[in-house]
Amino acid sequence: MAGTERSAFLRGFGKQLKLFRERAGLTRAELGSLIGYSVDQVASVECGRRIPKPELVDKADEVLDAGGVLTAMKEELAQARYPAFFRDAARLEAVAAEVQAYDTHVVNGLLQTEDYARAVFTMRRPHLEEEIIEQRVVARMERQAIFNVRPAPLLGFVIEESVLRRSIGGEQVLRGELEQLLLIGQKRNVEIQVMPLSREDNAGMDGPFTLMTPKGGEQLAYLEGQGRSALLTDRGEVHNIAARYGIIRAQALNPRESSIFIEKLLGEL
Repeated sequence: MAGTERSAFLRGFGKQLKLFRERAGLTRAELGSLIGYSVDQVASVECGRRIPKPELVDKADEVLDAGGVLTAMKEELAQARYPAFFRDAARLEAVAAEVQAYDTHVVNGLLQTEDYARAVFTMRRPHLEEEIIEQRVVARMERQAIFNVRPAPLLGFVIEESVLRRSIGGEQVLRGELEQLLLIGQKRNVEIQVMPLSREDNAGMDGPFTLMTPKGGEQLAYLEGQGRSALLTDRGEVHNIAARYGIIRAQALNPRESSIFIEKLLGEL
């Protein structure tokens, strides 16, 4: 969904919501009180400026007796929270049987705390509007539903040490993030590894990437940077990146050593 298509879709949803609200004989204030939104928030949704949360779409559909018309648009609304360059990757990630990532600048989105995610989006230049920041934080947190999927996907992350020392959002935010990594790293289907700065040989000098294997599908690679992205499906290219990831994993600390390393970093804060 490109930017203009996204805007048109949001306006279309807003018009549908307004029609159902008026049919029900409710004011914006009355609808807002029923679904937990303020008058201004309802107005923003109806004008296509705000993306409602999935649970509020369900509630509005029920309250307005919309017959599933509003809930049918929930998936597209959820996708609209993501920047255009990430939407295809988000769809693939949600149904992946395996995800492997190498991160060099920030902690992977699947591992971020809400505070850390908000700090990352707040640092963007040019600055994002507050409403966009909140939309993207919500979307990032919803991506973490992957940890509750059954059967559980295999998830692997290699993180550069410099990422874990960078106080994005301040010391308390970093502390919470390191604690989050230790907690998630205890899951049986998750492996978190740290690439120490002391490594003289690092196969990841070409930058970050993510490998995803959809259920019943072939592995692909996702590259992102400077507001642009690429999904690679060519077998040769993907094979090279997968081979590189294998070397990176071998060069990094193993999961147990990584947990000890993260605990040590926590003790230094």
